[in-house]
Amino acid sequence: MFEPSLLITYIAACFIFSMVPGPSVTAVLANSLSRGTRAGFLVILGTEISMLSMVFIVALGLEAVVQMVGGAFFWIKLAGAAYLIWIGWQMFNAKGGLNIEKKSTVKSDFSLIIQGFMINWSNPKTLLFLGAFLPQFVNVAEPAFGQIMVLGLIVMAVATLTDAVYAILAGRARHVLNAARVRMLSRISGVILMAGGVWLALQRKA
Repeated sequence: MFEPSLLITYIAACFIFSMVPGPSVTAVLANSLSRGTRAGFLVILGTEISMLSMVFIVALGLEAVVQMVGGAFFWIKLAGAAYLIWIGWQMFNAKGGLNIEKKSTVKSDFSLIIQGFMINWSNPKTLLFLGAFLPQFVNVAEPAFGQIMVLGLIVMAVATLTDAVYAILAGRARHVLNAARVRMLSRISGVILMAGGVWLALQRKA
């Protein structure tokens, strides 16, 4: 389906795209630092679910979708930015502690997945980037839908790998901290998330 040389070029571009820190990477780092690597992985799960939905939209036809709901992108961005700031504020005001109560495990796991999903979708430039990036590697002589889905799965795999590295490194850094510093770490993570939310809100409409 794809020429080897073209596929290698595409994978290299995916790594460059995935390694550049953005709102989703910020969320992975912040949660891994404050709650451990597992929390970072749950955020990654949410971001990849949202990425899959974006790839599917691109495969169906990005131009038609943008024309239909393009005006909503601005409000999606603001809603996502507000959500990011709210999560950061919660982390900033959280009480220090190394343990998470078992009763809140299910709820917190789900909220982390939702957080990753919302943060990724709050940045419509990701969708527009995929819409401009993926079609360049499509062979017009073959059906485009299957090709775009395959290309999308590749970029998702690369993003998962790079984000996982961020989560593992941040999670390990967390283990060298003592309980007295957990609150300070939570505050730093909260400030990072709030700053990311402000940055996202100030971006121009794509």
